[in-house]
Amino acid sequence: MPAATPAQGSNQLHDIKPPVEIPSGWTWVGWVLGALALGALLVWGWKYWKRRRAEAPAVPIVPPHVRAKQRLREALALIDRPREFCIMVSDTIRAYLEERFDFRAPERTTEEFLNELRQTNLLTPDQKESLGHFLQRCDLVKFARYEPGEPELHDLHDAALRLVEETEPAPLAAGSEPAVLEPIASK
Repeated sequence: MPAATPAQGSNQLHDIKPPVEIPSGWTWVGWVLGALALGALLVWGWKYWKRRRAEAPAVPIVPPHVRAKQRLREALALIDRPREFCIMVSDTIRAYLEERFDFRAPERTTEEFLNELRQTNLLTPDQKESLGHFLQRCDLVKFARYEPGEPELHDLHDAALRLVEETEPAPLAAGSEPAVLEPIASK
């Protein structure tokens, strides 16, 4: 038998193909409704998330005097290292004055800071003098490598704590409005 040629193979009959399903209009309606439902679910989830985030409890703001007292307590752990102790105590007081009175303190030298402070009425004259003496004693330790004893470091700590306590705002009575910030007379 001779081999089949390609022309002969094309005359063979093929099996019947199954019918092709033509989608109806209702299938498209189902897809559109599903997409709308998914979109509505996403919008609802986003609004729920925003509402829950807005209801999250606000972090209470710690007043500057409370934060300063906490840092001064932490500084006592450094009392055996005078330089680090004085850096922490003086930085705490400068940051406290900046937060409490909106007075730019940390970026200035002690001399610049005290000169500008003398021109304000943020502190009483006694408090200004005490602060100047405190900062100069801290600078001796920080920059002149003076090694004070532990009693002198406790005196520096007490002076810093006294300044914070003298200048902290008076507690508010229930329902009253905050008073205008004014310096408190030294004791």
